[in-house]
Amino acid sequence: LAQKYDPQKEAELRTWIESVTGKQIGPDFQKGLKDGVILCELMNKLQPNSVRKINRSAQNWHQLENLSNFIKAMASYGMNPVDLFEANDLFESGNLTQVQVSLLALAGMAKTKGLQSGVDIGVKYSEKQQRNFDEAKMKAGQCVIGLQMGTNKCASQSGMTAYGTRRHLYDPKNQILPPMDHSTISLQMGTNKCASQVGMTAPGTRRHIYDSKMGTEKCDNSSMSLQMGSNQGANQSGQVFGLGRQIYDPKYCPQGSQGEVANAAGEQSGDPPGYHYYREEEEE
Repeated sequence: LAQKYDPQKEAELRTWIESVTGKQIGPDFQKGLKDGVILCELMNKLQPNSVRKINRSAQNWHQLENLSNFIKAMASYGMNPVDLFEANDLFESGNLTQVQVSLLALAGMAKTKGLQSGVDIGVKYSEKQQRNFDEAKMKAGQCVIGLQMGTNKCASQSGMTAYGTRRHLYDPKNQILPPMDHSTISLQMGTNKCASQVGMTAPGTRRHIYDSKMGTEKCDNSSMSLQMGSNQGANQSGQVFGLGRQIYDPKYCPQGSQGEVANAAGEQSGDPPGYHYYREEEEE
């Protein structure tokens, strides 16, 4: 902060304050202003009665009160809060650069309000320029896209169709004629590499693949396609869902003739194969 302090600006401020107030600051700029008396008189010259009480005592709290009243008067004069300094910045030499910035801003505000002095110091504040437009001009401005909203570089959507439909690009100059049919898939909609869905059935149904040149004929409709899974040749013949399944063993459930029962018993007893019991019919 000390390196930003400008001695030339200090000399200009000394000349301007002395010319407005008629008081001499002295050789030391900080000590001549730390009591706040000259600054309060400067503020009363710029805006009469802005500082009603000026303490001329040598006590520290009286001098700090003068500096506080001067800062409040600058705020009421129209100074921006960022341009103000604190009392200790000048009283204790805490930030003399900020004090210099505040006094330069005060000189610029005085010039803006029309103060005539023999020293040209400070930057004049810009004045507000308010423009009034009629209703027709305001409505016309609603059709203009501001640069804050971006720009489309003069592009338009002239000739655009609804989103999702095909857009046919052709140029008569390059011998590119417009498409004759509407079944052509535009490259803007992607490509399927000339593949089609001719012969495709609904999803989930069987698709019979055969080639007459290779001798592969159509399969029958009763066979299950591998695309639908496989049950490994098993079937459900004889199955009755929801009912009991009777397990019949002729050894424990004799329901046939005596010969069939005896034959079943013989099979369990280990008789030679082909040996069967029989019963002679009674002769009449």
